[in-house]
Amino acid sequence: MRGVGRVKILTGMVMLELSNTTLVGKGLHREVHVHPDDSSKCVKVVVLRGEEETRREQAYYRFLQQRNIDWLSLPKFYGNEDTNMGSGAVFDLIRDEDGQVSKTLEFYLDNLASTSALVEPISQALIRLKQDLLEQNIITMTLKPKNMVLQQRNDGMRCLIIDNIGNSDIIPISSYVRFFGKRKIERKWEKFQRLLSKQFINQPSIQKIIKAI
Repeated sequence: MRGVGRVKILTGMVMLELSNTTLVGKGLHREVHVHPDDSSKCVKVVVLRGEEETRREQAYYRFLQQRNIDWLSLPKFYGNEDTNMGSGAVFDLIRDEDGQVSKTLEFYLDNLASTSALVEPISQALIRLKQDLLEQNIITMTLKPKNMVLQQRNDGMRCLIIDNIGNSDIIPISSYVRFFGKRKIERKWEKFQRLLSKQFINQPSIQKIIKAI
């Protein structure tokens, strides 16, 4: 029911009420909360010096909105709302087919020894992610498994990037020229593979994934 997660302050302005009960994720600079009025969305709020990162991210999301991408690999951005913790950015909250909030790629890789059957589905999800980044020329910052989620769907797994989106180049030519965008995406992906090799050293199942992608 709309409005149940809102409070009215002295100025008469209505804002979203966020608390520990709505918290679903926390990073170094930001917290992620379930939207109090819409469980299919989440609200990102800055908690520690993350304003610049947030501005860069939102500027890039608006750029992608203007390009009318299909949002296969990113949660859709809906703008900002006032909350009791400051301005909050509203995005799709990625959920599995059963309604549970999708877990990070890092979670699955950490537990891959007990779920080796997921090696192929995870590999295919990552291959499709890279293809989509290249096809739509979507530029990311550093790709990290903690900033990616694997969505369990009836038709298989889908990998989405939920953080660290955008282009920090002073002259972001790669955002506009596909030739340079492809080169940048390939470099970021190779760095991602090296990161996985270092983070999950001596884990054969993950080495299979790295070779596959």
